[in-house]
Amino acid sequence: MNATTFLLLRLAIGASMLGHGVVRLPKLAAFSNWMVTSFQQSMLPKALVLPFSYVLPIAEFLVGLLVVLGLFTKSALVAGGVVMILLIAGTTLIENWEALGSQLIHVAFFAILVQYVQTANLYSLDQLFKK
Repeated sequence: MNATTFLLLRLAIGASMLGHGVVRLPKLAAFSNWMVTSFQQSMLPKALVLPFSYVLPIAEFLVGLLVVLGLFTKSALVAGGVVMILLIAGTTLIENWEALGSQLIHVAFFAILVQYVQTANLYSLDQLFKK
């Protein structure tokens, strides 16, 4: 993968994560209430869903920001993949099959980018600080 392709993919997945966080942070309580309500009939206890619903938008924002900037890129990509895997687990528990495809695509982006981060992440703050 060349550096330009990597940059475009990195910016795309980073913008998606950043956007998810940016729109949810100002309405954090409402988002949390929605998520808790969505999981009422699942096997997950509210004691797990509630804190996750508050942490998720912050994680999305931070992962997105770091990936867009290309700062701590590999760690941010791995963290993004983990966030998406957690979302996939929750999505399957509430049988929200419509959301699953998007989440799987996000994981694929993260996995592909992790594969090439060492060789193709040339346009990033990581590279700038390396010098």
